[in-house]
Amino acid sequence: MDQPKMDREKMELVGVTHVLDAITFWAQNVNEDQAIEAMSNILAHKCPEYPRLFGTPIPQKIYGAMFSEDSCWYRCKVQQQIDDKVHVSYIDYGNSEVVSRSAVVELPVDLQSPSLAKKYKFWGFHVSSDHDSQHFKQGKAFLQNLILGKKVRIQKKSVCFDGTILVQAFQGNLDIGEELMRMKFAKQSLPGSNQESSVSRPSLQDSPALLAHMLLERGQGEGDVSASPVCMPKLRPVLSDQIPQSVKEKNTVAAPQPIDSIKINMELDVLVENEKLKAEHDAQQQITQQKEKELSDTRSELQRLKEENLRETEKYRVEKDLLRGQSEELEKHLRVAKFELESAREEMQRNEKEMDKLVDSAVSEQFCRLAEKVISLRGLRERSPGLTDSDSLMESISTVINDSISAPGTMGKLDAARHDYMQAQEKLRECETMEQLGDLITNRNEVRSVLTATVEAFLEEAKSLPVRKRLEKLEEVSMSLAAVFGLFSPEEVDEHAFEQYYQWKTQTHQQSSSVRDETDKALGALCTWSENIGKFFCLSNNTSVSVTDLIGGISEILKQAELHVCKEMDVSKSVANNQNNKVVTNAFHKVMQHIHEEKKVLNDLMEKYLMNTKGEMLQWQNASPTPDTLFSIKKRIRTLRSQLRWRQVEESTLEECEELDLTEILKKKEEITETRKALFQEIAREKEEYTKLSALVEAGFPELPLLYPETDIHSFMSSGGLLVSSLDKDMFDAEPMRELSDHRPLVHTEFQGQRVILKSYTVNEEVEERVLERTAQFHRARTQGEAVAGILSLLALFFSKSDPLAYVMVPYFPNGSLKAVQTASPLSTSEVCKVMKGVAQGLESLHAVGITHASLNPSNVFVLNRQQGMVGDFDFTKTPEQRAVSRGMVAGSVSLVAPELRQGSAPPSPASDMFSFGCLLLWLHVPDFNGALNTLDELKLVPKLQALLSKLLVSERRLTAVEVLADHYFQSDEA
Repeated sequence: MDQPKMDREKMELVGVTHVLDAITFWAQNVNEDQAIEAMSNILAHKCPEYPRLFGTPIPQKIYGAMFSEDSCWYRCKVQQQIDDKVHVSYIDYGNSEVVSRSAVVELPVDLQSPSLAKKYKFWGFHVSSDHDSQHFKQGKAFLQNLILGKKVRIQKKSVCFDGTILVQAFQGNLDIGEELMRMKFAKQSLPGSNQESSVSRPSLQDSPALLAHMLLERGQGEGDVSASPVCMPKLRPVLSDQIPQSVKEKNTVAAPQPIDSIKINMELDVLVENEKLKAEHDAQQQITQQKEKELSDTRSELQRLKEENLRETEKYRVEKDLLRGQSEELEKHLRVAKFELESAREEMQRNEKEMDKLVDSAVSEQFCRLAEKVISLRGLRERSPGLTDSDSLMESISTVINDSISAPGTMGKLDAARHDYMQAQEKLRECETMEQLGDLITNRNEVRSVLTATVEAFLEEAKSLPVRKRLEKLEEVSMSLAAVFGLFSPEEVDEHAFEQYYQWKTQTHQQSSSVRDETDKALGALCTWSENIGKFFCLSNNTSVSVTDLIGGISEILKQAELHVCKEMDVSKSVANNQNNKVVTNAFHKVMQHIHEEKKVLNDLMEKYLMNTKGEMLQWQNASPTPDTLFSIKKRIRTLRSQLRWRQVEESTLEECEELDLTEILKKKEEITETRKALFQEIAREKEEYTKLSALVEAGFPELPLLYPETDIHSFMSSGGLLVSSLDKDMFDAEPMRELSDHRPLVHTEFQGQRVILKSYTVNEEVEERVLERTAQFHRARTQGEAVAGILSLLALFFSKSDPLAYVMVPYFPNGSLKAVQTASPLSTSEVCKVMKGVAQGLESLHAVGITHASLNPSNVFVLNRQQGMVGDFDFTKTPEQRAVSRGMVAGSVSLVAPELRQGSAPPSPASDMFSFGCLLLWLHVPDFNGALNTLDELKLVPKLQALLSKLLVSERRLTAVEVLADHYFQSDEA
């Protein structure tokens, strides 16, 4: 095997991720691409859940940090902490930056693996140490343009103390190191080079003392490596066959140097490197001493806490002993109390036995009968709504009549003034000539002044009224009355209903109060007898009540109490039966009528108050709005557009030069990017200003389009806010999409941070109007419908300034069409259900506003995340009849054109769209279907799917989109 082939086998293929200077770079082994992708996925999912950086960061530990440019998570090491900022180095890519502490998280042990990127340096070369020099920056830029983001072959030569790998690198057959030296961005620095030794090392021949000292040091180092802390390991030896060819050729031409001189030069390199390592070792010792001091302080604090804990434990033990003594004393008193209670209970039982002997069975029966009637009477008193002073109906009448709020006097004037104002506005909208416009505006402004004054007076008067509080009170009264008397039904009621109710209420109250007082008196006598029983059996107090006092007269007391209780029950039942009589019913309906009338007035009052406080009339009372802000924005757009064109010309000139200045070209590209970004920001501001002016036209200034025809506000409003007149194709950094440009040219670009596609249509004046109308209708179907996610969004519409072309801007979903998804990785059954549900929702919104898609095919349905289906746009220059017969209306072997369209018996309609929908659903479940649609039963599909396809493809009356969404197939768990 020849030498070049052996060298090629020893080489590795790496991808360059970061360039430090003209000879130093970071790279990843291409064999670790899967590990890098897996690491990125893990960090993206887990880092937001990991804890934030806590305490002082450890330099050797691996953390996770959010990169400021793409907001993604990467592994890093903390180099330095500055207040609330930290300087981190991304170990898997080599770059570094300063980020906030809040953007750094702790990583678990399983992510503390070695870095996926390594640091490489071209073997045998060095660069200037002045990093601010122009030559240093040009060398770095040259190497970036040459290898950054590309794959190169490397051959390892040696490894430095800090882990940097010395390599010889190739890009194709180009030796990158030789190319850097040829461009004078790097110099050779191999041992034995006359150029290097003459510049950076002292002459050993002129300093015998230094030579002796180095030889002595060398002898000591070889004798005992571990004896001196500054004696560090040397670089790995360079094999003779690893020396670059250019160096070999130089060595063959130059006079050979003595071997001792070469070794001494190498010893000098080692001495310098050892000094660096000694300094690092001392710094590490200081950190270790600081950590030991912190550990000692922590141990002292732990000892103090232990002693304090012992003192608290002793204090707790003493308190516990004290509580134990108190508990024993309480138990002693409790035993005494239990004994006394038991004695009293025995005495009570003896007295009860004596009482049972004294009271005969007749009194006992009378007492039980009275108790039952008293229980019934108590229930009647609690339930009866017309027998107390807190009667809900009486209170409601008082609240509604006495605290009512009537409409303010300015409310009628406000309605009249607003009517005059609306008539003046309507005349302005109908005006088509500038001659009449001035008089109409003057008249409108006069009417508006009157309306403004009326509004201010109305607001001032309405502001002082407690409308909300009154509405809440009326609602509360209405609900309480409905709970007692039932639901209210509007009917004619006598005007004197309240007077009749007051008269009936007074009579009923007097009768009920008299009977109730007699009942309370009779039951009071029974309560007195009961109190005597209590006094007799109370052993702790002396009493003069005897057994004779208890049983004497009890029969008469029970008789009188029972008589009056029965009388009150009869009266209560009589009143309760009259609760629903005509007088009470009329009063209830009368008060409910008052409540409803007052609530209507108050709601009307509040609605007018809110409408007038939110209006823009007061804002433009003394002046009319103007599009001055829009004009200034358009002026800045024209300036930025000129700057963009000029810089693009400058870039082309630089690229066509014989000697390319890569740095200047990169600078010019950055300027173009910044100019384009500023231009798009101004266009976004222009659209916001158009939206404000459109709202003013709708709200109260219909004269604006006539006063300022150059703004073309009508076109913006008719497009539903979709038309962006300042856009043009040459503003974009567009790339053609030949694979998708079968029917019309398509380009892919970026607009305001979003990847988009520009679809171009050839138009004339007539077609331009149709495109504007159809795009606006499609746009409104998405923005006003409920299924927003089911329709592809239109981002902008603009017409070319130089060509008869219209451009429609839509989002770009790479490989997102249904056709592309099915080709790459077909959808599962559950995914098909979810995707087609979204398509049905999109068709429902389109059909609701009268749009027939007529172009539903696999290339015009988009799938997001394999979960959401979306109906794409169509050719806005064509009619539904033209779209329906295009060659793309096929899915596999299934034709998506409805039978009535093929036969010419009917025009495209929502029903033909649903036929295409059914065919797509069939194709997704049976991709190789090529039979007749009337043979669906032979496919043995799932019953729900089979039934739905029959209703869409076979049945004479096809389901609508609304009916499809309500079908069992889309109501299942899979949907």
